[in-house]
Amino acid sequence: MDQLISPYGGNLVNLIDPAKTEALKQEAFSLPSIDLDWRQQCELEMLMTGAYSPLTGFMTRAQCAQVETGQKLDDGTFWPLPISLVFQKPVTAKMKPGDRVALRDGEGYMLAILTIADVWDDAGVWHVGGKVEGVALPPHPDFASLRATPAEMRALFARRGWRRVVAWQARQPMHRAQFEFCLKSAISHEANLLLHPKAGGDITDAPGYFGLVRSFLAIRDRFPTATTQLSLLPAPPREANPRSLLLRAIVARNFGCALMIAGGQHLSDGHYRRGEDLDEPDADNQMKQADHIGVKLIAYPRMVYVEDRAEYMPESEAPPGSRLLTLSGEEFHRRLQSGLKIPDWYSFPEVLAELKRQNPPRDRQGFTVFFTGLSGAGKSTLARMLAARLMETGGRMVTLLDGDIVRRNLSSELGFSKAHRDINVRRIGFVASEITKNCGIAICAPIAPYQQTRRDVRAMIEAVGGFIEVHVATPIETCEARDRKGLYAKARAGLIPEFTGVSDPYEVPENAELAIDTTSLGIEEAVQQVLLKLEHEGYLR
Repeated sequence: MDQLISPYGGNLVNLIDPAKTEALKQEAFSLPSIDLDWRQQCELEMLMTGAYSPLTGFMTRAQCAQVETGQKLDDGTFWPLPISLVFQKPVTAKMKPGDRVALRDGEGYMLAILTIADVWDDAGVWHVGGKVEGVALPPHPDFASLRATPAEMRALFARRGWRRVVAWQARQPMHRAQFEFCLKSAISHEANLLLHPKAGGDITDAPGYFGLVRSFLAIRDRFPTATTQLSLLPAPPREANPRSLLLRAIVARNFGCALMIAGGQHLSDGHYRRGEDLDEPDADNQMKQADHIGVKLIAYPRMVYVEDRAEYMPESEAPPGSRLLTLSGEEFHRRLQSGLKIPDWYSFPEVLAELKRQNPPRDRQGFTVFFTGLSGAGKSTLARMLAARLMETGGRMVTLLDGDIVRRNLSSELGFSKAHRDINVRRIGFVASEITKNCGIAICAPIAPYQQTRRDVRAMIEAVGGFIEVHVATPIETCEARDRKGLYAKARAGLIPEFTGVSDPYEVPENAELAIDTTSLGIEEAVQQVLLKLEHEGYLR
């Protein structure tokens, strides 16, 4: 091969024309705007830079259907997956074909103008298709020196004299097995290596990619500098399946790679193998379609560590009688979370150091204890006592987010309507998630009567740490008998509208980690139950 592989479709698309950007910016002042979330910005960036060449915009409904059923574009070019602008809310419902709309990031930064060709609702998910005229790429304040468009990457390859390049598009950190396979694959195919970890994410909504990138920075120096390049791929996350694999192959080709390693990520059974990306019964067909794209797939095999030879090898090539060592992904993560030793043959110390910093053991992770129950159930008393016990032990900062405290300092303008109570609990959840994310302990004690709101708060917090829901299941008769403020009496007299348990329902938690009835249980005993649960889950030692 005496030159780089050409872009898919023949020409590399660039949807940003510097000669038109100023006029587009001026036009945007008179256009309606749509603010894109980070996933939508990733998809737009892949389009504008030509990573999705030959596409010049988002697909219409008919084009998406054509790709779903026939896997081809209008001109017959093979294409594996629909690419449309997707919204979970009907923000474009009033827009119609022919309308032009400015696409902006969350801070109003102008990215592109979209000429709408189609808008449709698919089971509550809204899709938009149309031509894109780019103005600027989404700004990236992070890892700026590691970001390159397909055109920039191709120019870099040309300057370095690279003609044959193999891509490793990673969404997980690289350990010794992947390292050795990537290096051997590049050598055996007489190719250079592009390490292309997926850094599609947002510094506030989805910061998990920071640890991934830092792990690649840690391992980069182990590769030969002259034949290896590290760059970030701003691709949105997709489910691993044969079609997404083929889209990745198209992206690899547009970045100048004629080969791509398929597989090598954790599977549900803990192993690494090509079956993660290639549908085994249809593997040959996927290989043929990749050949049609023009990219050779290198299937990642099941790798084992051959102790006698002190190296990783495909299991099928291991010498008979050798001692073979493996460590499942599940076991690796268990050891990582528990602070247990991870064998030297599994990974490199600099990578493990980064992952341990990113994933501390549970007894050093942040967590939230979320008390919920009727007014007078004992939530605030339990929360205050638990906070005191945890402060006595030390080790992590503890923050008490009791209902009255939050109402006074965070939600003083809110009333007690269903909508306002919902907003109040979501605010508590957000603050607790920030505390948890930063390895602190949040103790929350709102009434939180609605199941869906509690589910959303749980999802928000579990994305960054631990979540323990405690249903203070004290019966309403006991709560009413304890009522020092006379709130229940006022509610029954109709003086307090929408009062939980009287004129508004309390939805009992479905899957609370703990249920406590304080009718006949002392506060010390109840708090001890929570502490034992935290200890059992590994958050306390």
